[in-house]
Amino acid sequence: MNRADPEGAIAAAARTCSNWGRWGADDVLGTLNFLTEDKRRAGAALIRRGTSFSLSQRFDVNGPQKGWRRRTNPVHTMLDTGTDAAAGLQGFPHGIGGADDVIAMPLQCSTQWDGLGHIFDHGKAWNGRDAATTVTSEGDLVTGIEHMAAHVAGRAVLLDVGRVLGGGELPDGFAITETHLAATARAHGVDVGRGDIVLVRTGQLTRAKRDGWGDYAGGPAPGLSFTTASWLHRTEIAAITTDTWGFEVRPNEFDHAFQPLHQVVIPHIGLLVGEMWDLDALAEDCAADGVHEFWLTAAPLPITGAVGSPVNPVAVK
Repeated sequence: MNRADPEGAIAAAARTCSNWGRWGADDVLGTLNFLTEDKRRAGAALIRRGTSFSLSQRFDVNGPQKGWRRRTNPVHTMLDTGTDAAAGLQGFPHGIGGADDVIAMPLQCSTQWDGLGHIFDHGKAWNGRDAATTVTSEGDLVTGIEHMAAHVAGRAVLLDVGRVLGGGELPDGFAITETHLAATARAHGVDVGRGDIVLVRTGQLTRAKRDGWGDYAGGPAPGLSFTTASWLHRTEIAAITTDTWGFEVRPNEFDHAFQPLHQVVIPHIGLLVGEMWDLDALAEDCAADGVHEFWLTAAPLPITGAVGSPVNPVAVK
């Protein structure tokens, strides 16, 4: 990999890892096509204890965002309260009262999915579509994340790279390679393959929860190496998530680049990517019982035309 030539590396990876046309010209699901009904039934059979884990951070004003790209933390506002009810201000009969609230937030400010309309390569969106006519001011007119709402449920695998290689936490700037992923899978005794949802824990969020957000949102981070593009394509996984802000290693591995792995995996592979997932409680349980595969449901909100969505993933063992 020539650090001085991100353009060439991205173009080469896009050619060798392309899934354009694989599921037809009208496809809106990308790699979720690998998560079939058979795969989903097999995933459901992994539930033994019934123990569940929420893998979401809390959505509140104390989140990780600092305003980059106008991303802010959620603003939660009460529209009606118990105070209003007690004061008789709501106008309801026979003593009934209630509370209502509203939230305003960027869709990718915390635990979330990147939709297929989130990233383009030289003006091309997923499946070779024209980005200018696919995603407009009216939203993603073709691959809006609402199309995925019924599909993200199946077998998931936790690869706790932070625990296996870093004693719990990988340092910022650590590039996770295919070799690292394979070694972690062997250590956990799991296979990774077609239709799986892969959760990669680096331990960076653990550090942020302990030491403060710092540059968690957009700064240096451990993450996947650009060289994993071929692995992400070859394994035919349905989706991948990390506990970091940007999924791939930061700083990126080229001298002058910004999120080059995104530029391959979303518009060319059609891979569903999740970020800022809280994997700590699940990782502790997996380490305790030695089981790193489980059922996962992680439906995006069916927000019409959205290119990303908050999510509360639930793993069940």
